[in-house]
Amino acid sequence: MNNPLLSLPFEPSLEELGDSYWDVVEAAQFPLTKLCFRNDALLKQLGIESNIIKNNHFEEAFGAFKERSPLLALRYHGYQFGSYNPLLGDGRGFLYGQLRDRHGNLQDLGTKGSGTTPWSRGGDGRLTLKGGVREIIASEALHALGVQTSRTLSLVETGEELWRGDEPSPTRSSVMVRLARTHLRFGTCERLLYLKQPKLLQRLLLHVIATYYPHIASAYPIQNNRQELIECQILDFYAELVERVAKLAAEWMAAGFTHGVLNTDNMSLVGESFDYGPFAFIENWDPSFTAAYFDQTGHYAFGRQPKICYNNLRLLQEPLAMILSREPMKEKLNNFITFYRSHYQFCLHRRLGLLPNPKQVTNNSHANEVNGDLLQTTLELLASSPINYGSFFRDLTQQITRKGLPEEPDSLQPDMFKDQSPPRRAWIAWRDSWWSHQHLATTINSKEIEAIPNRLERWNLAETPIRSVIENLWESIDKNDEWGPFQTWLEKIYVD
Repeated sequence: MNNPLLSLPFEPSLEELGDSYWDVVEAAQFPLTKLCFRNDALLKQLGIESNIIKNNHFEEAFGAFKERSPLLALRYHGYQFGSYNPLLGDGRGFLYGQLRDRHGNLQDLGTKGSGTTPWSRGGDGRLTLKGGVREIIASEALHALGVQTSRTLSLVETGEELWRGDEPSPTRSSVMVRLARTHLRFGTCERLLYLKQPKLLQRLLLHVIATYYPHIASAYPIQNNRQELIECQILDFYAELVERVAKLAAEWMAAGFTHGVLNTDNMSLVGESFDYGPFAFIENWDPSFTAAYFDQTGHYAFGRQPKICYNNLRLLQEPLAMILSREPMKEKLNNFITFYRSHYQFCLHRRLGLLPNPKQVTNNSHANEVNGDLLQTTLELLASSPINYGSFFRDLTQQITRKGLPEEPDSLQPDMFKDQSPPRRAWIAWRDSWWSHQHLATTINSKEIEAIPNRLERWNLAETPIRSVIENLWESIDKNDEWGPFQTWLEKIYVD
């Protein structure tokens, strides 16, 4: 039977940009190709009927890598923990292909664990099975929480024994395929500054704008290769990237997510979250929490993520300065904090089941006061109590969906948090602020009575994948090859 995954309508978009940006590589040959995970929702997004795709189709296409060429390992540099590294590049993955989804957007299929490349730097180019499972968990949880993220299309076990310092070894191996808008990074631009190649950088940026920011390209149609129009496009691109990255940082913070390694080579040129290694979801509100065991200085701590994103955008100005004046870029970057604060408020309020801004339902002058109080009292409650961050939103969701909206503030009881008791003063301040916000909204707009429980269920997880949850899911797989608990967890958080 023909394999539909071997005849997908790939486009040579990045390939046509030229070989200054990538190297052609070959996939590793594995002793085993056993499908462990497939994401039928992403098949649907790509316009592929999942019922005609068999498991062995995934294994042939995304495990054995049959009949697909060229495979491209991308070149880039990056700032890692503040130090510049010119020896980077795709060291254990490649761009498998690019194709349009059902909305007409170009998407990348990229691998992880598919073998060595010229940029492996002595590594084996492999991915542990646990690492693949963790990436699925991260991307699906973030997607459900409304974070702009890459997602995992498939995970195939490959039958090799791997030795790692951060896992009991030998451990099982795998190869993963992710769907992302692009694998072009801040570090892609930084490499071209290092090589002093402004023409290659300009060509790259115009490609990015035409492909991923077409509204900017159409706003400044380049006539006779006029440099001033090119510069207008690139400046507008940078301005929008500032907004996208600020919003991404806000989404991570509202989700309680710590990426762990926000190097510039892990920052996408479209402002999408991707590449999940030592990530972790916080258990309690702790801005100093770190996800990576090797981040002993707290460089990429949970609470520092907005600042790191801001700084990475500032570093991106260095390569762009080969084309643009610095002052206009500095002005655009100054908008970061405004975008971040506004979107953080938006994300946190929807997790609380409420409209992000009461002014959406009323012109009441009390709206701003209620809005600001809720954000402040929520963070004060979380910071001053032992309440688990994810459980806070889950327990609120359960109480409201089971008992309905409270008619009075006293109807919200702190025992909703089960064994965790918040400080009384912080609890009362938060309770009154939340009730005032929801009461204001439902008084002005009757549709909000039904919308609040629905919003709570949509934007919160039944179970947040903190470290202990992930370890429990992995233990079933590792000891008994039992994938049922993992699949059940995914079904509980699934969002189409």
